[in-house]
Amino acid sequence: MSDNLENDQAERFVIGHEELIIKRRYEVLSILNDFLIAIWFLGGSILFLYPSMEKIAIWLFIIGSAQFLLRPTLRLASHIHLQRIPESSWER
Repeated sequence: MSDNLENDQAERFVIGHEELIIKRRYEVLSILNDFLIAIWFLGGSILFLYPSMEKIAIWLFIIGSAQFLLRPTLRLASHIHLQRIPESSWER
C-alpha cells in the first residue's frame, strides 16, 4: 500500500506540539478490546476468591463475555470498509 493511501486513512490527533497517528484503527481497537477482556476476566477471577464479591465477579465475566462479541465485529469491520462514491461517478 502506498504511503499516500495509508496517510489518507490515518487518524491524526494533535497534542500540544506532538501528533499521534493511528494508521490501523481497527487493529488498535481490537487490541484495546483484548486488553479490556483480559482485565474483566482477571478481575473476576480474583474477586471469586472472596465469597462476598462473587456477584461482582459474575458481572465482570458477563461483561468480558459480551466483549468477546466485539472481536469478530471489529475484524469484519476492518475487512469491509464503506466509502462514499462521488456523485460524478454515478453518471456513466
